[in-house]
Amino acid sequence: MQWGDDVQHFDCLIVGGGHAGAQAAILLRQLKYEGSVGLIGDEPEFPYERPPLSKDYLAGEKAFERILLRPPSFWTDQSISLFLGERVKTINPADHQVVTAKGTAFTYGKLIWAGGGSARRLSCPGSTAKGLFTVRSRADVDGLMATLPKAERYAIVGGGYIGLEAAAVLSKLGKQVTLLEAQERLLARVAGPELSDFFAAEHRAHGVDVRLAAAVEAIETNESGQATGVKLADGEVIPADAVIVGIGIVPETGPLILAGASGGNGVDVDQYCETSLPDVYAIGDCAAHENRFAAGRRMRLESVQNANDQARTAVQHIMGNPAPYEAVPWFWSNQYDLRLQTIGLSIEYDECIVRGDPASRSFSVVYLRQGQVIALDCVNRTKDYVQGRAHVLAGSRLDRAQLSDAEIPLKEVGLA
Repeated sequence: MQWGDDVQHFDCLIVGGGHAGAQAAILLRQLKYEGSVGLIGDEPEFPYERPPLSKDYLAGEKAFERILLRPPSFWTDQSISLFLGERVKTINPADHQVVTAKGTAFTYGKLIWAGGGSARRLSCPGSTAKGLFTVRSRADVDGLMATLPKAERYAIVGGGYIGLEAAAVLSKLGKQVTLLEAQERLLARVAGPELSDFFAAEHRAHGVDVRLAAAVEAIETNESGQATGVKLADGEVIPADAVIVGIGIVPETGPLILAGASGGNGVDVDQYCETSLPDVYAIGDCAAHENRFAAGRRMRLESVQNANDQARTAVQHIMGNPAPYEAVPWFWSNQYDLRLQTIGLSIEYDECIVRGDPASRSFSVVYLRQGQVIALDCVNRTKDYVQGRAHVLAGSRLDRAQLSDAEIPLKEVGLA
């Protein structure tokens, strides 16, 4: 089929300007892909790093230019066409065409969907009030930073990594912070009670009012619609000049699913990141894949590691060098002077062993499933993190007495 001059064609078209999409474009050129490459991003910014948003950038320690993934000139120099501030609305897989909300049409040979996700919103009275912020984009954090000169009281809804990192920054800035977590402990989805209890104690020691089992009933507002507090299910109102909502993301897969792609919580992909649509790949936060480190469970991983590794998997497949996605998951979080490094996934663990004393602020939690090492959470213990990788990859069965002895390097722990 012939297309008019107003329709642009790319041999590889990428939707999404976050880590996954940008890395796919970068890799295509690094691996000498000779076809035309286009990248559509819904933000007006050049691709940038996301983790610093809740850390260095919010704290004012890094200017935005320092978190760009590549200098602006890179994209032109590498003949990668950027279409920023455009959001894909529809996909026609039969015609290999996408159309944006502005009506701009593109055709493609291969399509890499790296749409990521949008911040999940509260669904309670007052959830559209002024003074509510998420931490997903530069615009989100710029809005939050604009409150810093005047606001003194911050309520944070959500005790995951985003909420905890924001609490650490605001506490260091001298703000009064109340952190509200609906579950019985912090980090309940991703870590064991030992780590949850440690971070709850750390934040409280830094002056954060950590509330557990705190269900939000409504956002209180004044006559101008500005948030003034968070009402809990027990009737208590937490006064706040601004409210941060960090309760996860909703994967951006709508156009793919409407076009017939298989998926539910994310879009389903195979071991090469291919969707069920012809010539369409999905990578990053929105891609639901079977992960061998989660006992084969189909899942989404929201991490820079996953974004980068899936980008490589898709690009290699496009270039005729298929290699299945088998990367070991890893994550990190900086809070105060603490560096948490995680290797593996603690999903469905049935035993955990603590190496070191949490009171020393340097320890690791080793997660086991049926006696095999499946993950480690390492707080200020980089050697455990580095040496633990081999044990996670191998599913090692280790001597428990030696494993619990923090004086014995992990690489020297004997087998059970």
